[in-house]
Amino acid sequence: MLKIEHLTKVYSNGKKALDDLSLMVEPGDIYGFIGANGAGKTSTIKAIVGIHDFDKGEIYICGHSIRKEPLLCKKKMAFLPDNPDLYKNLTARQFLDFVADIYRVSLEKRQAAIEKYSKMFELDTSLDQLISAYSHGMKQRLALIAALLHEPELLILDEPTSGLDPVSRDELLQILSEYIEDGEHSVLFSTHITGDLERAADYITYISYGELFFSGSKDDFVDMFRIVKGGTNELSADLKGKAVGVRTFPTGFEALVKTEDVAAFSTLDIEPATIDEIVVFTSKRGEDYE
Repeated sequence: MLKIEHLTKVYSNGKKALDDLSLMVEPGDIYGFIGANGAGKTSTIKAIVGIHDFDKGEIYICGHSIRKEPLLCKKKMAFLPDNPDLYKNLTARQFLDFVADIYRVSLEKRQAAIEKYSKMFELDTSLDQLISAYSHGMKQRLALIAALLHEPELLILDEPTSGLDPVSRDELLQILSEYIEDGEHSVLFSTHITGDLERAADYITYISYGELFFSGSKDDFVDMFRIVKGGTNELSADLKGKAVGVRTFPTGFEALVKTEDVAAFSTLDIEPATIDEIVVFTSKRGEDYE
């Protein structure tokens, strides 16, 4: 569904936003796309959907090059930004017709799609209301309907659950799960909300400082590391050397250590690492993270 090969993006000041990034999204899967702010997630997404150009590499959507066949690629995918512009002075139905016109969706197909998704997203009774009267959650669901009208094979979502209440978040994630059930559609969504990954993602792609850190199953990601804890006098030079990162407190420390290395520190407290802890320790810089 999505294949990125050696993607490199350099800013005008010479700083690399993306450095030789390669990743792949397979059919029928949901990939959570994570990384700290500034890691390169937005730059990657904007390159995928054709908003930003890139300096080196290739991006393929369903086997088609975004450089050579941009219009075909855009028909194969849909992009939902974190703050979509929905033209608040239109009704929801007018907005959906406008989007359908852009993608040249026939009248018959658009009517069927609008009916199907508006019922699924519980907007069927409010399609003739002005978008300005919609809540944030309703706007997110409307934007997702618009993204699905032309039946894309790949959905690219940037923080799709940001600002949603727990119920709306759960409903949206359930919709994504249903979307890929036929094995012919895929989703790549960026998020800072760990619960969304645990709820919906099959795989995690994690980038740090513009480079690919990990891409694989959620279980494999968290199994890579453990948290080692101890008192102030138990932080040895050997542990410091093997730790990915160390955070110290007045009463002790905690360190992120590769699972393969924790046997050497069996006398200390060893706990499973969470997704958040892995991202923090591998991304943080400063005196508290050595």
